[in-house]
Amino acid sequence: MARKKHQHYTEEFRKEAVKRSEKPGVTQAQVAKELGVSAQQISNWKRQFTRLSDKQFNAVDGVDYSKQESEEVRKLKRENKRLREEMEFLKKVSAYFAKDQE
Repeated sequence: MARKKHQHYTEEFRKEAVKRSEKPGVTQAQVAKELGVSAQQISNWKRQFTRLSDKQFNAVDGVDYSKQESEEVRKLKRENKRLREEMEFLKKVSAYFAKDQE
């Protein structure tokens, strides 16, 4: 059985769908039908948008891809890698000197 492909919508599309569904006299079901998405999807976007404000629309699968967050994560990963390498080196050196002491 083939898996159903997930449609990925742009940030602009999601924002517009939420805005249109919030207009007076318009239901989420009407907007969903016009745009070819499910009403539940618009409801999910609306909940995410109100809960997380604009930050949600810079995220994919719960991962924040805003420029500031990405730079900080990359910096921390580099530092973590450097510290792991230093720790590994120190383990080898201490093992060498411990062996020398015997």
